[in-house]
Amino acid sequence: MKNALTFWTPSTKKWALSAIAAAALMGCGTQTVNPVTGQQERSVMSEADEVREGAKAHQEILKEYGVLKNDRIQNYVNDIGQRLAKLSHRNQLKWTFTVLDSPEINAFALPGGYVYMTRGIMAYLDSEADLAGVIGHEIGHVTARHGAQRATRQQDAALVGLLGNVLGAVLDAKGGGGIGQQIGEVAGMAAAGRVAKYGREQELQADGLGAEYLSRVNYDPRNMIDVIRVLKDQERFAVEVARAEGRPAPQGGNSWLASHPSNDQRLESINKIAAQYQANKNYADEGRIRYLQIIDGMAFGESPEQGLTRGRNFYHSTLNFAMTAPTGWRIVNEEEQLTIVNPAGDAALIVQLAPPNAGRNHEEIIRNVVKPVSGRAERYTLNGLQATHFNGAVQAQGGQRAVELTVATGAGGQNFLMIYAGKDAATVQRNRSFLRETEGSFRGMSAQDTAAAKPWVLRTTALPRGGFADLARTAPMTTLPEQQLKLMNGVYSTGTVQPGALVKMVVQ
Repeated sequence: MKNALTFWTPSTKKWALSAIAAAALMGCGTQTVNPVTGQQERSVMSEADEVREGAKAHQEILKEYGVLKNDRIQNYVNDIGQRLAKLSHRNQLKWTFTVLDSPEINAFALPGGYVYMTRGIMAYLDSEADLAGVIGHEIGHVTARHGAQRATRQQDAALVGLLGNVLGAVLDAKGGGGIGQQIGEVAGMAAAGRVAKYGREQELQADGLGAEYLSRVNYDPRNMIDVIRVLKDQERFAVEVARAEGRPAPQGGNSWLASHPSNDQRLESINKIAAQYQANKNYADEGRIRYLQIIDGMAFGESPEQGLTRGRNFYHSTLNFAMTAPTGWRIVNEEEQLTIVNPAGDAALIVQLAPPNAGRNHEEIIRNVVKPVSGRAERYTLNGLQATHFNGAVQAQGGQRAVELTVATGAGGQNFLMIYAGKDAATVQRNRSFLRETEGSFRGMSAQDTAAAKPWVLRTTALPRGGFADLARTAPMTTLPEQQLKLMNGVYSTGTVQPGALVKMVVQ
């Protein structure tokens, strides 16, 4: 949850891809040669369209995520990316490689040569060759024109209707739709992927191109096997964490590992592809030590500017507020909002900043933002802060819909909205006591909160004699720290690390 967030913003990446698709309305497409396959295909996007729309979307991506402020890491990733792109099927493009300041385990690309890597995924890669594999995969999506192919399919499948939905979301972002559309969409918002997924064949093709580009720059293509194994291990770890926290195993997700083909399929496919390359080729060093030295000191997990989740507590020093989730509830810290979700995933308290010009007092904010057709407001004090609880109804598609929320003025002077949300009214009612408990934890940052709100960073260290179990004793993570350290160092399911070897560690 960032300081500069607005009340409701459509996902930038979804918008970026839809904007690209919008270009398709200009014509029915022309025949073009695919740079990778050499085959003719109909496309509604020329290369100039790809570059133009990718450049527009690039600015939105930077605005939503923010760029990692670390020149050493940015230059390192760009150097690897440029070497791969230079030997790719579209080396004439002006390629741009950016590391985003996000803890998400994600990498993605936009048409026109824009490739993004989060610091979140870099924390779980184990070598320079692994990093090159991820970048090569994303380059493959661009060189094979997968974005243009998707835009063409969208035009064929009623693109006009898609654009109508996007324009509606934009109107909501400008205050035209109000709050009604958010109520009842908690589970979707908490778990929805932000980048539309590629098809199975496109993902597998990008895996193969990643392996090919690795070989061209003299990395062993079998490092793509390591990358896919990392994704499989992430899935297994997510299930293990959910079991330890007493909640259902996750289905899908927001990250790079939520691909259309299962990672079992991808691992089987990339094993066959890697086997096609000469096993005895003199490939370069995979660059593990070099990679670990580059990411030493990189932020791990959320940053103070985004807010920090520590167990059941959430701290935002910049906005000067803290909250505590009920036992078993999960904190989902997103770009636009903070969502505290119940174990079943069907009810939550959504916390957002009110728009800057929403009103001079709580009553005006409720009137201008919520746009109620009926209801009752009650003023009270919340941990020394002024608050107003509203219970009423808003006009929504298909009739009126119940809405319940609290407007609170934080210790820093900003106004916050705390929205009671669930899949239906009965679900909200069943969870009401927990929602009130969560709301009741809203407070200004105390000295104790400030002391707990320390960021985490990656450090490289020699593995002690006691292995990862020994290292985990000093790690700040509270859930399965030993397993997470193994996951970060590529030995969650296979392999070992000898005592004394350089490994990644998380410190506060």
